Amino acid sequence: MAGRKQAGNRVTIVDVARKSGFSASTVSIVLNEAPLSRYVAASTKEHIRKTAQELGYRPDAFARSLRSRRSHTVGVMIFDISDPFCTLILRGIEKTLHPTRYLPIIMDAHNERKLFDGYLEMLLDRRVEGLIVVANWLFAETDLLADMEKHNIPTVVIGRDLTPNRISSVLVDNAAGAYAALDHLYQLGHRNIAFIRGPASLHDSVNRWRGIEQFAAERGLDLDPRLIRELPEMLDASSGFDGGVELTAELLRSQRKFTALMAFDDLTALGALRALTQAGVRVPEDCSVIGFDGVPPAAFSTPAITTICQPMEEMGMIGTEWVLKSIDKDEESHTIAPVLKLLPPSVVVRDSTRAI
Repeated sequence: MAGRKQAGNRVTIVDVARKSGFSASTVSIVLNEAPLSRYVAASTKEHIRKTAQELGYRPDAFARSLRSRRSHTVGVMIFDISDPFCTLILRGIEKTLHPTRYLPIIMDAHNERKLFDGYLEMLLDRRVEGLIVVANWLFAETDLLADMEKHNIPTVVIGRDLTPNRISSVLVDNAAGAYAALDHLYQLGHRNIAFIRGPASLHDSVNRWRGIEQFAAERGLDLDPRLIRELPEMLDASSGFDGGVELTAELLRSQRKFTALMAFDDLTALGALRALTQAGVRVPEDCSVIGFDGVPPAAFSTPAITTICQPMEEMGMIGTEWVLKSIDKDEESHTIAPVLKLLPPSVVVRDSTRAI
């Protein structure tokens, strides 16, 4: 376009002033929407803005941030971006930030505590105005999160309840989800049910087992300890698949009869499906399988896995909305009480479960 600067030569306010015929101070007032701009004639504003557009002028966001002492950035800490659990949560975060003036700075800690702590320090140095932590099952609490509160940085954790540490949290109701999963199998007539629990130290595992025990107590359902296995502590969230393969094979070798298997999560369920198929056990004709989470791979297997779906995109949106609201509501102190948002899960029935 005529009048546009060559690539590499940034168009400045002086360039717009020279082209428009107005002083640099007037152009600056108009383009920065300063309070004094209300005294500038509408026709003058229109002419200056049109000239700026023709020249390809873009405001210097870095310079603005220095003047206002605002970064307009939100840190997004992820423990493992390859974990399918994170994908839809990130989409919810991005959808919420997109129409705002805030940009995300995404950091992937690769499930390493030291890297996580180092990235938090970097985000503090970058003066992010808010922090969103997407916590997978390998999430470890860190004292550095408390530093965010000391620096008046609104922080929310998605996927883990840290409200006892005064950090707002968004997560699914794990107990209710496990209760619904077992109810689904029970309604299909299954009574001999095998279980693969999550690692003992994991909060999600504890809460999901609580939901199972509650349902069993209410219905008088026997939980045969010989049909219960537990995933070991793992260094990689996706290794739940391997655990599902190994523990299901172990259940089959035990010769204990079961007509359904409830897995800790979808990846574990996919591992169980692999082991059952290799052993010649048909799913769902001989054994029903149900997972938890609602990650995309569960829908693509054969058969597709029935699951308890977490509203992951909504979780990302709610957490982001809370951070933005906290930034805008109390820019001086951010002294907002931590909140816990428990979202209801839903049963997504697919091909891996059927009535006896």
